[in-house]
Amino acid sequence: MAFIDTILDNLPEVAQPKEKKQGFKTKLKWTLVVLVLFYVLGLIPLAGLGNNALSRFEFLSVILGASFGSIISLGIGPIVTASIVLQLLNGSGLVKFDLTTHEGKKRFQGIQKLLSIGFIILEAIIYVQMGGLSPAEGVGSFFLIFQLFLGGLMIMFMDEVVSKYGFGSGISLFIAAGVSQSIFVRALNPLASPTNPEFATGAIPSLFQALSVGATKVAATALAGIVATLVVFGIVVYVQSMKVEIPLSFGRIRGHGVRWPLNFMYTSNIPVILVAALLANVQLFASMVNWGWLGDPNISNSGLISYLSAPGGSGGIVGLFINQGSFNIGWEPYVQGFTYLLFFIAGSILFSVFWVQTAGLDARSQAKQMMASGLQIPGFRKDERTLERMLQRYIGPLTVMGGAAVGILAALADLSGALTSGTGLLLTVMIVYKLYEEIAQQHMMDMNPMMRKFMGK
Repeated sequence: MAFIDTILDNLPEVAQPKEKKQGFKTKLKWTLVVLVLFYVLGLIPLAGLGNNALSRFEFLSVILGASFGSIISLGIGPIVTASIVLQLLNGSGLVKFDLTTHEGKKRFQGIQKLLSIGFIILEAIIYVQMGGLSPAEGVGSFFLIFQLFLGGLMIMFMDEVVSKYGFGSGISLFIAAGVSQSIFVRALNPLASPTNPEFATGAIPSLFQALSVGATKVAATALAGIVATLVVFGIVVYVQSMKVEIPLSFGRIRGHGVRWPLNFMYTSNIPVILVAALLANVQLFASMVNWGWLGDPNISNSGLISYLSAPGGSGGIVGLFINQGSFNIGWEPYVQGFTYLLFFIAGSILFSVFWVQTAGLDARSQAKQMMASGLQIPGFRKDERTLERMLQRYIGPLTVMGGAAVGILAALADLSGALTSGTGLLLTVMIVYKLYEEIAQQHMMDMNPMMRKFMGK
């Protein structure tokens, strides 16, 4: 253990900010700098790249915050994969971290970074050696792997910069950036579609073109994508605002109390990020190996992987209904859609439970935080165990129901045929909403110093 701690202590990291609390302008500046850098890195192609077999997986690149064929082809995949592995190990008890102590949290974060570096190397080798990103003639494989390794490290440190100096996390920011770009292109692109040159690629110009020539199916498909996007946006904003408020009182000040909010989506978008990234990695792996039973995500009804994909491709099951002109599309799309829905629900609940334990959101940690703030339950004596039991009645169900709800929304968004990956759209709405709340809170505290004191910042 001492040897591992020595390695963890010597891992490169972004320095902690000198100020105890970053100001609004500083956070905004660093967030924008990293965002611009992310877009710039996505435009830098891999030197010596020959065949880019991953270019057809645009929908997966959005979820992974990657740009296949560029220096950041790995995206957030290695970081999220490391988080998944560590949460599973910690949740199962095979490896246990005491996350209630500073040393335990530090060791957990250090091992997660070490695992991230390991997965960066591993995924870079897999992408190149299995033909996903093949070197050009006369170019060695190591040269491509080294570039992917550098890109993966830059993404990892950019995530750390945002976490320490900016708003939210880099992982969330990169997903939102990729999805926003995808929505903009698929909604407004006036260039001709490669699959249907008579109409534009963008849904809005395609809709008007189709209506002008009487192409009802094309118009209906474009309109369905636009409506699905707006509906998912509205539902997520509404559900995101749902919360349970627990009345608490200040023990030393009689007659004064606060309401402690617990969001219905208690673990926010973290579970669905982990599920989507896991699924994206499985689909990429299936595309690069020739295992018949696993299948190929590019081929309809191909092996096991077809049941972990939304039927109908980018158009979803709604697109199948429109193109067929009826609900008679066979039994396989229904089974595929149902399996896809169950996978997201089960995966989101599982990762929601694990995240509550690893992120300090469990009832015990919340009770300690409340007690440290001088809060207690009105009518009860000041006892941490009483507060913990009361919180557990709320946090347990919210963890399961919130995880299930976010899984259902993500899967239904994919099945509805939204303008981008439905999962990506769901994540982006939640990420932007949470960023808005954080930015508004930070701006309010900067404008009013008394508010900063009240919130203990």
